[in-house]
Amino acid sequence: MKKNKEILVATSNIGKVKEFHKLFDGHQLFCLKDLDIEDALEDGSSFLENALIKAKHGAAKSEKYTIADDSGLVVPGLNFEPGIYSARYAGNHASDKDNRDKIIDKLNELKLEELDAYYVCVLVGIKNHDDPMPIIAQGEIHGKVSINSSGEGGFGYDKIFYPENYDCSMASIEASIKNKISHRAIASEKLLALYKKSY
Repeated sequence: MKKNKEILVATSNIGKVKEFHKLFDGHQLFCLKDLDIEDALEDGSSFLENALIKAKHGAAKSEKYTIADDSGLVVPGLNFEPGIYSARYAGNHASDKDNRDKIIDKLNELKLEELDAYYVCVLVGIKNHDDPMPIIAQGEIHGKVSINSSGEGGFGYDKIFYPENYDCSMASIEASIKNKISHRAIASEKLLALYKKSY
């Protein structure tokens, strides 16, 4: 990807925007709020469908190369919840803490301190809203969700997600390390590699 390329990151989530700025260093990134673009209606039934909806919406409104992601936490032991509903797990206007608390409540109901879980990110890159060949990349990071909340960094479920091979929560891991191991970082590296091959 050429340096200084103008890219729309089709999100209003400030946490995601910060991560993308670090991952796509050297490019001029915009988010939806920068261009006064409203959020797309996410009514897909999978991470991929939602990422495509957001990418097409952003590209149509901005006429810029657009990257969109749909990501979330998956806990197989909780019927694969929250999945595509991760951002609104505890309700449409739920805060990150509300969503984390709902997971903790469910663990407490099951009398469990932790459960296997993983973060997933599906990234889509498109040149324009009718791009017939979108670039698609997926990243995952496995670990556990816990009733123990810790750390000051990150966002979403990071304070209760403990990655494999780490004895601290995702929210306690330094940003420089998180930007190498996170589901979004893994998907971004794949996306960049695919972009270079395709264009």
